Amino acid sequence: MQNRKLYLGAAAASVAVLGSVALTAPSNATTPAHGRHHDQTMQGRLNPLNNSGASGYAAVTVDGRKLHVRYDASRLAPGLPHAAHLHFDVNARHQCPSVRDDVNHDFRLSTTEGHPAYGMIVTSLTTKGDTSPASALAVTRFPTAPHGMVEYRRTMTVSKAVVRAVRSGEAVLVVHGVDYNNNGMYDFDSAGPSDLDASLPAEATDPALCGVLR
Repeated sequence: MQNRKLYLGAAAASVAVLGSVALTAPSNATTPAHGRHHDQTMQGRLNPLNNSGASGYAAVTVDGRKLHVRYDASRLAPGLPHAAHLHFDVNARHQCPSVRDDVNHDFRLSTTEGHPAYGMIVTSLTTKGDTSPASALAVTRFPTAPHGMVEYRRTMTVSKAVVRAVRSGEAVLVVHGVDYNNNGMYDFDSAGPSDLDASLPAEATDPALCGVLR
């Protein structure tokens, strides 16, 4: 990579993004007429990480093995892809990370530094196609935040393990992508290479929003 810059816009090439989320709102449960199972909505506020200045709200309704996912976010880096995922791990703290998780003391939280708090990716919140962890780096299938805003709506079928994680109130939603130097692109100048893939800038993969689904 000769100029060490990765230019990404609405027609971006692929970039990796992984992250976490912390939410605090209560869940709502209703019983459908057929009585086979209970729909349950887990929701919460998306709080900024890495001084992104972004904010948002998320809600995930469980219907059998289907998740109806929606999140609204604003003040994200405009026109750039923002990967988003549901995270969970039985050994995680089921929280959003804090400054205490900045283990290398470089004054920012990388994706992997957040893993002890929010766990590993269990679902990729792509706009189309596969939603498994295998699509974690499929940045061309994540929203590009026109005017810094994302209004995400998608229904997806997931594993029973993911359903249990969401119902337990221990799943975390994370949105990635922070333009630290505010130059309208993800580049290597401000934070160097990503801890996930050295060919990608850290700006593209560092978490910007996080919320725990309660």
